[in-house]
This record gives sequence, C-alpha cells and structure tokens, in this order.
Amino acid sequence: MAHEDDALEHERASWKPSPGLAVAVTDPVQPPALPPHRERITDKDPAAMKRAVRTVYTLFYLSVAASIWAVAAYMIFPIEDGQIVSIRDNNLFIGLGIALALLAIGVGAIHWSKAIMSDREFIEPRHATRGRDTTRTAVVEAFAVANEESGFGRRAMIRNSLFAALVASVIPGITLFRGLAPQNEDPVELLSHTMWKQGMRLAHDPSGEPIRAADITLGSAVHVIPEELASLGHAEGYLDQKAKAIVLLMRMLPEQITEAPDKKDWSYDGIVAYSKVCTHVGCPVALYEQQTHHLLCPCHQSQFDVSNGAAVIFGPAARPLPQLPITIDAEGYLIARSDFLEPVGPSFWERH
Repeated sequence: MAHEDDALEHERASWKPSPGLAVAVTDPVQPPALPPHRERITDKDPAAMKRAVRTVYTLFYLSVAASIWAVAAYMIFPIEDGQIVSIRDNNLFIGLGIALALLAIGVGAIHWSKAIMSDREFIEPRHATRGRDTTRTAVVEAFAVANEESGFGRRAMIRNSLFAALVASVIPGITLFRGLAPQNEDPVELLSHTMWKQGMRLAHDPSGEPIRAADITLGSAVHVIPEELASLGHAEGYLDQKAKAIVLLMRMLPEQITEAPDKKDWSYDGIVAYSKVCTHVGCPVALYEQQTHHLLCPCHQSQFDVSNGAAVIFGPAARPLPQLPITIDAEGYLIARSDFLEPVGPSFWERH
C-alpha cells in the first residue's frame, strides 16, 4: 500500500499539461473601473458657466448686504424702551439678516463646487502613513492643482465676493457684542459702586425680606440683594442695579475661615458674603459645595474657596470674588458695613 502511495505522489509531481491542453489561471480580483465621465451643462455651454459664476458671486454679495442689514436693524429697532414689541422686532430682523448672510455663503459655496469647480473623477492610491521627503513638494502641487480646478486664483469676482461676504458676516456679531458694553461711560467706575452702603440690610432675593443672622444655618447658601433694591420692584434700572449688587451668603464654622488681617471684621460668626458675579466674564457664581466650601461658576468652571477669601483655585478667573463686609444691627439683622471695596465683575473691565 505504501508503494502505491509513493507512486501516486511521484506521478502528481511529474505531471505536466500537454501542449494542446487549456489550463485556467485565476487572476486577482481587479478594482472596478471608473464610470464614464458625464459632463455638466456648464462644461459644455460657456453661457451656462457664465450664469453659474454670476449666481455664485451674486449670492456672496447678497450675504454682504444681509450682514449690513443686520447691523442696520440693530440701530433701526432699538430695545432700550424695554417693550416686548421692540424686543421682538429687534430679534426678528437682526436674526433674519444674520441667517440670510450665512445661508447665502453656504448656498453660494455649494453651487460653486457643483457647477464651476472641476468634477473629474480620479483614484487616489493609498500610501504609507509616514511622510516621505517629497511630501512638501506634493502638497504644494496638490494646492496648485486645487487652485486650477476650482478657479479660485483666476475667478476674481467669486474670490473677492467670498472674501467680502466672510468679512461682513462677522460684523453683526461685533455690533451686538459692542452693545453689551456700557455706552459713553467708564465701565470700571460703573462697576466700582453698587447699591450697598453702610447700615443697609441684607434681604432675600427676590422677596426682599430682611435676613437675621440667627436664621442662617450652618452649610447654607442664601441669595441676597440690598433691601432697598426690593422696593424698586421692576422699575427702570432694577436689573442693572441687581446685576451689580447680587450677593451669595454662606455660613461655616468660624474656625474654618482663613481671613486676612485687614478683613477680620468683614464676616460675622462664620457668615460671609461674596459677590455672585464671576470675575472671569460675569456669569452668576451660585453652585456651593458645603463640604469643601467651594463655589463653582457653571459657565467656565472657575472655582473659588469661600473659606479662604474666595481665592481662585481652578479655572480662568483672574482674581477672587469681591467680599461684602457685613455685621448685624441692634435687632439681629445682617447689614452691610459698606459697599464693596473693589469693582465687581469681570477683571477685563479694569484693563486699559
């Protein structure tokens, strides 16, 4: 049996096809070929190409006009009177201008890529992830080809109108942000003084009820406004004054507080009061963790240590929260010793 197996193996190894015998050879699977290129109407008709070019730069200039309209609407429809109709019109027309400006840029860019830029199909072979010595040259060549195919370098009207649309699109945002700043007044001076003054009682926000020191429990955090502010109701100037004077009141064990020598009498029996306005960009700091005595600003995660002068322990805030000096009156109500002794709010207002 073993001899038969050896003979069979020898026969298989020595077998060769006869000259007239066809042998099937299996080739590797080839990638499918690219489909035939279909020319667009703009490729075949110069007039259609000119119309497409005009459409694109018209959309870009329309974006410029919409951005200018958004700025004009900001001035045509002011909101200083506080009326709902004024606020509605202001938001509506500014929003329409900004939306149209961005939409025109997007539609123009898409039409440019679909109707004007080269749409020739090509195969890009894969290569090793490690760069070669010729990579820089290849990148320059790729940019040159992209410039040629897109027409960015030679189609001046499209290029210039795109630049104009992009520049104009940021103008409404700059205008709106400029409106947030005080007009014709020194912001440092405005933020250096609030409604707090010597003897003014601390009151609950928004009820305006005065606060007794005995009612503040250990570990609590109370939102506070000046008592006189509550009497204004929602009259003109109420929100401006509240935005500067808002305070957070907290209580801890007196021995847990580290106080600077010149601020020894700024707290009362473990009760401290700090401005709620973050010194980064002015967000309300109101998330209090009673175990660590940390205050967190929810906007950019600045953290302040209330037990150590509200010092910054994390985040982008540049300085501690301003402290309101407090004590009690003859009836046991918490009162302010004075106004804040430094400007409240973002530190950037103090830069010159």
